[in-house]
Amino acid sequence: MAILYFSSSTPFFSTIIYSPRRKIRALRDSSKTHKNLITTDHVSSFRSCPCGRRHFLGAVPFLPISPSYASGSSASTSTEDLRRLRSPKPDWYEELFAWFLSTGMESYEKEISDYKIKLFDNLVGKAEKVLEIGIGTGPNIKYYTAIPNVSVIGVDPNAKMESYARKSAAEAGIKSEDFTFIHALGESIPLEDASVDAVVGTLVLCSVTDVARTLKEIKRILRPGGIYLFIEHVAAEDGTFLRLVQNVLDPLQQVVADGCHLTRHTGKSILEAKFNGGSDVKKASISSIAYISSHVYGIAYS
Repeated sequence: MAILYFSSSTPFFSTIIYSPRRKIRALRDSSKTHKNLITTDHVSSFRSCPCGRRHFLGAVPFLPISPSYASGSSASTSTEDLRRLRSPKPDWYEELFAWFLSTGMESYEKEISDYKIKLFDNLVGKAEKVLEIGIGTGPNIKYYTAIPNVSVIGVDPNAKMESYARKSAAEAGIKSEDFTFIHALGESIPLEDASVDAVVGTLVLCSVTDVARTLKEIKRILRPGGIYLFIEHVAAEDGTFLRLVQNVLDPLQQVVADGCHLTRHTGKSILEAKFNGGSDVKKASISSIAYISSHVYGIAYS
């Protein structure tokens, strides 16, 4: 993903700062086993664009660890996939990116916090072992402390994220023995089948190489009755000016933003993954996001 800042005085983008907050509307997906609940929540501001897991365009300039958990052939395969599916990045790039995420996401996290509180409340009483893909610097860890006896496994392809994630865990009160960091991809998670109670992913599927494979991995490692919680930025509606902007910027975004795609229909992909218990997908617009303001969030049931 990426972050791009446009000054509020820029006339080019001021033309699309107009949408008032609107009421929730719901649509039902035609699939018999899936629900597609759509919430449209437009907000007027159109400023910076913090995109969670992998964004890299900075305000003026452009702008996660050894696998301590995995072992055996599973870990070996995961390491091979990491090298094959993700182009090597220089240390300075990964360190700069990790530092930027740790310091440049405050406005986004403040706005999205209400969504996260309500979403992550679904973990209480239902999950003790939580895996987060694309954990990054660990902004979600503080939401796990309400879960009794919780243990957290964080997966991220950027090895420089570990120190930041561990710091976030310590600040949240998660004991060091209850937090594990794995240097791996979402497409190849070195864990056993049906080994976790819940999987969390926020702003991750925009930048994975293979969305379908990542969702397949999530389904594989979730125990029966487990849940997958997600918040993702997605393509704007067809025919809108925002979608035009996304179409224009998408090729550049993928180059400078570590593989982030602006025009993915991630909500549709989650529904098409056909989780056994169905999926609830809601839609929202986030005011602290510029050209990636369109979001989906919700729950899929194993």
